[in-house]
Amino acid sequence: MVAIARLIDTVVTLYIWVLIAQAILSWLIAFNVVNGYNTVVRGLGEFLWRVTEPVLRPLRRFVPAIGGVDISPIVLILVLYFLRDLVLYDLVPALQ
Repeated sequence: MVAIARLIDTVVTLYIWVLIAQAILSWLIAFNVVNGYNTVVRGLGEFLWRVTEPVLRPLRRFVPAIGGVDISPIVLILVLYFLRDLVLYDLVPALQ
């Protein structure tokens, strides 16, 4: 059971980093720091979008944009931290 909890922890942590990378890349493209037409940047952006968008799309229905800023990745990161801690500390008491 501990191994499964640690696997869940690792997967959730990696997904949080993917969310952060997607947000940073979208800002860099929006502010013209990196060229969005570059094939490497476009490929990376497409990968990050395909990985994060299916989870963020339903969340955007409930979380409004504040001042034109999409805060759904922040909300998702907080939910993922909560679920990770719930699994690690409440369901697997051996890790305490």
